[in-house]
Amino acid sequence: MSEPLPPSTDEPQLPVTDADPSDAVSPDAGADDPLNKALMEASQWKEVALRSAAELDNYRKRMAREMQDAARYANAGLLEALLPVLDNFDYGLQAARAENEKSNIFIGMSMVLKQMQDFLRDQGVEEIAPAGAFDPNLHEAMSQQPSDSVVEGEIIYHTRRGYRLRDRLLRPASVVVSSGPVKNTANP
Repeated sequence: MSEPLPPSTDEPQLPVTDADPSDAVSPDAGADDPLNKALMEASQWKEVALRSAAELDNYRKRMAREMQDAARYANAGLLEALLPVLDNFDYGLQAARAENEKSNIFIGMSMVLKQMQDFLRDQGVEEIAPAGAFDPNLHEAMSQQPSDSVVEGEIIYHTRRGYRLRDRLLRPASVVVSSGPVKNTANP
């Protein structure tokens, strides 16, 4: 006769749970009762299945959100690379305006600039307001200058336009910020 084999260690271990096994089994059932053991094991596996289903549902939702974000911001790199081109085009337009606002070059460049701005707007790109209070989340302070007409912390002017793509910053606006009125150090 052969001796019984020891229990295998390769069998999956059931997770320890806070589930009350007395919910599924009567309190007077014996500890060695096979029905009691089977009900407890079924209860534990049911809990594992419910947790796995919840984790899978959360994973699906997260992946759908990430795919939606990827689609919304897929062109961010291209649009960001286009901004210096738009800056240089704007500088050329300013030079053409200074020469003659009635010239065909100025009129043509104005039309192209409007098309570029419309294209950016259609892609969800907005220009950051170059005036108002300085916001470090939207503006990059290039310097501070004293000003009698602009309150301290307010933007005096911008040196480069800033843009955002929907709710994400593509490029901060470069601005000069007021340090307040000039302080006269000669008369205390």
